[in-house]
Amino acid sequence: MSRVTSAEKIAAARAEGRPALIGYLPAGFTDVETSIEAAVALAENGVDVIEMGIPYSDPVMDGAVIQEATVQALANGFRVAQIFDIVRGITARTNAAVMVMTYWNPVLSLGVDEFARRFAEAGGAGLITPDLVPDEADQWFAASEKYGLERVFLIAPSSTEARVKRTVEASSGFVYCVSLMGVTGARAEVSSAAQAVVDAAHGAGAENACVGLGVSRREHVQEIGSYADGVIVGTALVAALRDGGVPAVGRLAAQLSGRA
Repeated sequence: MSRVTSAEKIAAARAEGRPALIGYLPAGFTDVETSIEAAVALAENGVDVIEMGIPYSDPVMDGAVIQEATVQALANGFRVAQIFDIVRGITARTNAAVMVMTYWNPVLSLGVDEFARRFAEAGGAGLITPDLVPDEADQWFAASEKYGLERVFLIAPSSTEARVKRTVEASSGFVYCVSLMGVTGARAEVSSAAQAVVDAAHGAGAENACVGLGVSRREHVQEIGSYADGVIVGTALVAALRDGGVPAVGRLAAQLSGRA
C-alpha cells in the first residue's frame, strides 16, 4: 500500500504558505465506525494529518475531555487491535497522513514488530509516543526502520538543550512541541512558551516542528502558524464529537482550516 507521510503533508502545506493542520481524535469514540467517520470529516474539511489516539487506562498526558472519551471507548469494548481497522478505514477514503498517538504499553503488549507491521499494512504513517523517550526506544527504532514508519517524539518547555537535540535526531516526520506543562485541554490563549519550544527544535535541526496542547480556535492556528510548521488540535475536536457528532467535527475542522 502506498502510504502518505506526515512529512509529505507538512511539506505540501508549506508550499501553499500555511502550517499543516493536525487533528486528534480518540480511536473507538464513540465507537469504531464513528471514529472512522469523524476522521474522514477532518480530512474533508482541511485537516492534513489525522492523529488517532489509542485509549489507555492511565493517560498521564490527557486532560478531562479526552480522558472521558477514552474511558467511554474502553467501556464500549475497544481493543488495541481495532486500531488497524480504523486506520485502514481512514486511509481507504482520504489522502491524509494517519498517525497514531499511543502510550507505549499497548504497543509492547501486542509486540513492537507485530504492531508496526500491521500498522504499516493498514496505511499508517507513524507513531506519536508521549511516554517513550529516544533513550528507551531501541525496539521502536528497529521496527520503524523496517516498516518505513515515522517516529514522533515530544519536547516541552522544560526540555534541556541536550534533550531537544537528542529528540530531534531521533524523530522523523515532525517533532511534537508541547507548548505548556501539564495535561491537554482547549484554552483561550496559546501558551507564550510555544514559540520558544519551536525555536529550540528548529535550532537543533528539526525540519518540522508542530505545536500541540491548548489550540481551539482559528486565531490560534494563525498565530502558531507564523512560527511553527504544523498546528495540533485535540480537545476542541473531541468535545465537538461528544456534543454534536460527526457533523460538528467537520464544521470545527472547516473553521480551524479557514474553509468556513
